[in-house]
Parts: sequence; structure tokens; C-alpha cells
Amino acid sequence: MEKGQIIKLLTESSFEELSKIADEVRKRIHGNIVHLRAIIEFSNYCKCNCLFCGIRRSNKKLTRYRMSSKEIIELAKSAVKEGFKTVVLQSGEDPYWNAFKLSEVVKEIKKFNVAVTLSVGELSYKDYALLREAGADRYLLKFETSNEKLFRALKPDTTLQKRLQCLKWIKQLGYETGSGIIVGLPGQTIETLADDILLMKELELDMLGIGPFIPHPETPLKNAPMGAPLISLKVLAIMRILLPEANIPATTALRTVSPHLCEKAFQAGANVVMPDITSEKYRNFYDIYPGKTKTKSSFEYWKNLLECFDREVSNDYGFVKKRAV
Repeated sequence: MEKGQIIKLLTESSFEELSKIADEVRKRIHGNIVHLRAIIEFSNYCKCNCLFCGIRRSNKKLTRYRMSSKEIIELAKSAVKEGFKTVVLQSGEDPYWNAFKLSEVVKEIKKFNVAVTLSVGELSYKDYALLREAGADRYLLKFETSNEKLFRALKPDTTLQKRLQCLKWIKQLGYETGSGIIVGLPGQTIETLADDILLMKELELDMLGIGPFIPHPETPLKNAPMGAPLISLKVLAIMRILLPEANIPATTALRTVSPHLCEKAFQAGANVVMPDITSEKYRNFYDIYPGKTKTKSSFEYWKNLLECFDREVSNDYGFVKKRAV
């Protein structure tokens, strides 16, 4: 697709038209299988000050926490017992959790015969390599927006160039590589959104995270309007068409806005759910946007719900291309 075609799809096509095509692609490539991936949000400390994020370093009202290595490993073990085939370790950019410490945790979790995804932000090539050597299989690093000026305004601690360099390193090291965007960021236009879509395609991503902007009351963007869920769903559908083999979740952000959007995401081509299994005593503090902590999390809950959507839980690790765990 060219940029003009994408803009036309976003502005003129109905969701029903787009989702029908996307769903056919999803069914042809992935069948009715959905991959459940358990997220452990192990630290909400963050050195960054992104304008849209509730765990930004300037949020002094947030109770901060760090889980211990033992807590993380025990939680991962219980997730595997439930039936999860992937554990996702996610945190703010917390200097305490350097690559060496995290690599020791990854090594222990890999003993449970499970895939490990990391989402801990920008690191050096050496750090990414250390974590890959420890057994990490996937890495998720959203670029949020492809517009350099908007990126600089919203993420003052880094640059778009650096973020794309990190994604390049991650890919080079053999991780399944994930990225994505926030739809409806203040300053975003349909034109810049089309550029975002083209960049996701250009990066040939294995995983895509697409969700609406939800303003947080303790950020500079607290009074900005929420991103339109329908546009998020359209972007999801377009990406399913452009990257047929990629794994695309029905994101927590969509489910937070409204539970029925989860079903809409499946109609638009989603084939992954990432339930938050973080311990109750910490979960409320990983407050990147309001309402996030209220989503259901157990393996059994999602297995039963997916049956209502004519989907079944995968019994494999959900790699885009077959590989050993």
C-alpha cells in the first residue's frame, strides 16, 4: 500500500469492510488459534519522563515498587503451571535492573521450558546481546510515533533515531522483534499515522502493539482527548493485511476503554492476548494509564472467554517461524 491508499482506508473505509479482509487473512495464516502471554510488570521505576506515561519519573504521587528476583521467578513458575507458554517481563527503564541482573532472572525462568519476552526499554547492543544469550526470545520496544518532531516533544529523554537503532540491534541479535504505536497521541495526524503504518511494515516486525492514547491525570497530557478506538482498530486491521504472519494482540489499552473492543480486535485480525499476572500488591501501581489494572488476568478466564469468540488457546510458543525455546 502507498501512503495515499492508507489514508483513504483510515478515513473513508468502514471498519466492517477492513475487518472482513483482515479477518480472512488472520484465519488463513493463523487459524482460530490465540496465544496467551503472561505479563509480569516487575518494576515501575523509570528514568524517563515521557509526557503520556503515568510512571514517568516526575510523577511524585505514584507509589514505586521493584519486585525481587525470587518474586519474579516464582510468579513465572506459577504462570507456566497455569498453562502459559510465554512470560513477558516488563518494566519502566529502571537502572537498578541492569542487563546482568535481568539475565540471571531470564536464565532461571527458561528452566521452566517457556518462551521469554522482554520489554524494558532502550539498552546498549552489549546489553541486548547478554539478555539474548541468557535465553530471551522476544523483545518489545514501541516507537510510539514515526514523526521525529512529535517523538522529540513526547519523549524528551531519547530520539527516534536511537529507538530505531535499538530495534535494528534487537533484530540483528535474533530476537523476535516487536514494536508499535499509540493511536491518537496529541499532535498526531492521519498523515503521520499513515507514516507510522508504513514504518511498521518497513521494519517487518514479528509482533505489533497498537492501542489508543488514554490520558493520565498525573501527566502533562492529562487534558488531551482520548484516542479514537475505531481508528486503533482500523490500524490493527491494516497491519494484519500488511504483515500477515505477525502476532498482533488485542491490547490492554483497547480492553481498558471497553471490554467489547476485545472482540472487535479479534474481528480485525488480532491473535494474541497478554494478561497481566503481576501480584495484586503491585499491580495497581503499574499505572501507565487509568483503568489498566482492572483487566482480568487468569489463564482459565481467557480460555473460557476465547471459546465465546470461536477461538482456542494455542498449545505452542507462538513463534512466527519455528524455533527452539
